[in-house]
Amino acid sequence: MVRFGEDLTARGKLLASRSLRPDKYGVRIHQRGTRLTLLDGPFPESKEMVGGFFLIDCADREEAIAIAGQFLAARFATVEVRECAPCYVG
Repeated sequence: MVRFGEDLTARGKLLASRSLRPDKYGVRIHQRGTRLTLLDGPFPESKEMVGGFFLIDCADREEAIAIAGQFLAARFATVEVRECAPCYVG
């Protein structure tokens, strides 16, 4: 994964990357009215884990898919490709 990130950096594609701690270290926050509720992990209803991310600069969706297909983790896990968008886009 480190080499993959280094390659993306050398190609001028990598904007950011981070590993994420397991959900047992996370907290989910819900606000209903004025009441704030916190739920500490791990989250039993979680079926999948997000282990980290690579934020890359691509010309289009096809380029993003091609790059994601080169990621070693695609051989043993699911790699998801998503586009950044303003928070008000559904």
